[in-house]
Amino acid sequence: MEQFIRRAGGKQGSTVRSVARRGLPFAAWASFALLSSAVAALAHGSERGLVMLLPTGFAQTGGAIAVALSFVALAMVPARWMRSVFAAKLPLFPAVMAGRNVLSCLSFVFLALIVGIGLFGTHDPLRNLLPLTIWTMWWVGFTLLQAVVGNLWPWLNPWTGPLAVLRGLSGTQLGRVPLLRLPKSFGYGPAILLFFLFAWYELISLSPQDPPELAVTVALYWLATLCGMILFGGAVWLERCEPFSIFFRFVGLLAPLVRIAQPGHAGRRFLALAWPGAGCIRRKPLPVSATLFILLGLSSVSFDGLALTFRWLSANGINPLEFPGRSAVTIANSFGLVGAALLLGSVFYIAVALGNRMAGVPGGALLRSMAGHLVYSVIPISIAFHFSHYLTILLINGQYFALALADPFSLGWQWSAAGPAHVTTSFTSNLDSVTRLWMVQTSVIVGGHVVGILLAHMIAVERLGASFRAAVSQVPLAAAMVVYTVFGLWLLSTPVAG
Repeated sequence: MEQFIRRAGGKQGSTVRSVARRGLPFAAWASFALLSSAVAALAHGSERGLVMLLPTGFAQTGGAIAVALSFVALAMVPARWMRSVFAAKLPLFPAVMAGRNVLSCLSFVFLALIVGIGLFGTHDPLRNLLPLTIWTMWWVGFTLLQAVVGNLWPWLNPWTGPLAVLRGLSGTQLGRVPLLRLPKSFGYGPAILLFFLFAWYELISLSPQDPPELAVTVALYWLATLCGMILFGGAVWLERCEPFSIFFRFVGLLAPLVRIAQPGHAGRRFLALAWPGAGCIRRKPLPVSATLFILLGLSSVSFDGLALTFRWLSANGINPLEFPGRSAVTIANSFGLVGAALLLGSVFYIAVALGNRMAGVPGGALLRSMAGHLVYSVIPISIAFHFSHYLTILLINGQYFALALADPFSLGWQWSAAGPAHVTTSFTSNLDSVTRLWMVQTSVIVGGHVVGILLAHMIAVERLGASFRAAVSQVPLAAAMVVYTVFGLWLLSTPVAG
């Protein structure tokens, strides 16, 4: 089964499977199915190809109706009820805040260690700690952790601590007083470019899991970011240019765990439970460049879902049953990645513009403002896709990570005297296990979609006042989500090249 996950870029191939869903009490459970399957499922990084016994068109139609009905039902709920739900917070316990610079320095030491392992350790990406840490535990696991507990990256990024050490050793304001001024007109442009290059490297380049190559790439990126912080100021660079600091900051807005101040406890912060994404409702609108940055995150995952489908490969003259590898589609996929970003951005802005017009909100400035508000509702959908897309990678490569962590230098160390541990992949070839995985993916996507719909509605209510007017403004965006749902359900069930 190692072949299953030895796909360049940290993705495992997917085998075509047929799942016979006999005895589905469709008529009896029609209402429940429609309300609980509101899926915009572009996630597929595991056992895709769950071809349903019912015609796929039935499932796509049901998903589309579910999205439409959820939107209609939400429009009927009084706005004051929704405001009370989003404003509710349940204090849990005092928040413990550790020193940022200390943790950042420890993070840097760990990064330096695994970069060294990448350069001088085994070239097997399933035994080398560097690619397993970067692609599985950090990009997948840490991103999902952020969506639960909030933004931890300011404490764990590997730059602020070392920069503080350099500042102390030099006796200067290194990184605090910028040497150059970053023009405001750049906006989040540098972050968009860097995130696109990251997505291209992960999804399209020929060997992103090769340990030595990845080690050099990580080291150069760390150095370039440090130089950017020194030249333009650490705060400015991390806020507008460093894509992962920006990405994790947006992901952290979704977390149900928030830090709040409690009356009678001056200066103390408490952890509390809140509605996921509640803090997005009254935030300032994002500029166009930040809006495009968030949409780029979703479009890159969406295109990755399409890139290995039989339909895409056939359209590019590739026999999907004899897929020769990434080199055959490098150019096509590069254009596809750009096209997916442009298409999603265009659809989003057109939907917002039509919604504004239907609600009687004129003006290009108000379009930018409304889009900058509504794009927050894309974040929970993106995280749901991220979870579902990478679920099996996390389950399998997470086991390889545990083994590599126990023997980081490939010296034959073992977990115990009982013998070497083994990676279990049998759940990817068992019908029941694959079905359960698919149901988990679907459930998470449904949850993310529902949270996104709620956020969009509440943001519109806050901006436009009247609940009915807010609902009218959301009709085009809801229609776009219906189409996205149909496309996503097709992706979830279509076969892919292995």
